[in-house]
Amino acid sequence: MTYTAAEIWLIIAIMGVGTFLIRFSFLGLIGNRPMPSFVLRLLRFTPVAVLPGMVAPLVLWPPATGGDPDPIRMLAALATVAVGIWTRNVLWAITAGAVTLYGAMAMTALI
Repeated sequence: MTYTAAEIWLIIAIMGVGTFLIRFSFLGLIGNRPMPSFVLRLLRFTPVAVLPGMVAPLVLWPPATGGDPDPIRMLAALATVAVGIWTRNVLWAITAGAVTLYGAMAMTALI
């Protein structure tokens, strides 16, 4: 299905208005009122819920390999999770994942 330029811009405009309304409903309408404690507690889990959904497809079906699973990326993800759980530090976890990814890629290039 192909779209004309006008249809694409219309879709972009509608999605922009929809995004604005979703954010305004949360920030604009209740932005100056204190939120209940249970809402604040639940909002702490938002990054934990969103990040795996964004990262998992890149680990399991990476575009760099044409969508084929890559053991090196899975190993790096495992190292990231393990160090994150062990240290409870995001920066150490990211560093461990990056070092594992690039170290394993360098080792396979040498073989």
